Amino acid sequence: MRRVVWMLVVAVVSTVSVGLVSQEATGLHPDKPWAFPSRIEKPFPEDDAPKTLPGSMRTYTMAQIDDLSNPPDWYPDQHPTPPPIVVKGHGGAMACGACHLMSGLGHPESSDLTGLSAEYIVQQMADFKSGARKDPTGKRMNGIAVEATDEDVRQAAQYIAALPRRAFQKVTEADMAPRTALRNGRMRYLAEEGGTEPIGGRIITVPEDPARARLRDPNSGFVSYVPRGSLARGKAIVETGGGRTVMCTVCHGNDLKGLGKVPRLAGMHPIYTVRQLHWFKDGTRNGADAAQMKPVADPLTDEDIVAVSAYLGSLAP
Repeated sequence: MRRVVWMLVVAVVSTVSVGLVSQEATGLHPDKPWAFPSRIEKPFPEDDAPKTLPGSMRTYTMAQIDDLSNPPDWYPDQHPTPPPIVVKGHGGAMACGACHLMSGLGHPESSDLTGLSAEYIVQQMADFKSGARKDPTGKRMNGIAVEATDEDVRQAAQYIAALPRRAFQKVTEADMAPRTALRNGRMRYLAEEGGTEPIGGRIITVPEDPARARLRDPNSGFVSYVPRGSLARGKAIVETGGGRTVMCTVCHGNDLKGLGKVPRLAGMHPIYTVRQLHWFKDGTRNGADAAQMKPVADPLTDEDIVAVSAYLGSLAP
């Protein structure tokens, strides 16, 4: 009887362990919901009223704003004429402008693409298509890459590479962060009940103007609250390696704005950088650049990753 009980205990423990390993191996990191958006905690109520933004002549409903194949273009005079795939998706290839905005600046749950070279963007799409680079938060980018044509990718890459860089988020050190909830668009918004909570080892990113962010306004940015001391710690690691890794400036340039097909790091959404560093470590991101980045990311602790991401986000893009 004791032997049977022991075998059952071993089986249960093994099952739990496999579950935990599989979650990390697929990049889910459920212990870090502040950086890895997944289940919407509080959806917005339905709203059929037409929406407008200051300085725009256009009007959209929320259904149109949330249409990932036909995203809103509030300010067409603020950017060059985009190629078809940026403004209108087809099949499983959603429109680029839905998540990354027509400005390319994106939201924290996606990415700021401005300042990246066309060559780099094309390579990343190839890695998503092959599965070498995975998008665990819904596998959205993998599906888009499979459905997008080579011409879609080429045109989108050239359009995005020509977009101007500009600051779209601020980084603030704090002991306390606002309470938040993950809502539509996989973004964190201020909790309706208000209040603050200890920031701990997290980065909490919220819109500067929640209403405008909900409408996907390309002129309304974000604020990231980071732990006190993280900017100085991050600066030391980025510029010297901190005694445990390679300094970021070696490959990404002294100003961290990229060199050729090596991407810029300065001014990126901090929680986006957090995700990428963890995915290099756990093998989720295993594309063309992984061979160089994995040895750099492996020695970093969770605290290091938060500090590096906070510091890089604080820099001018």
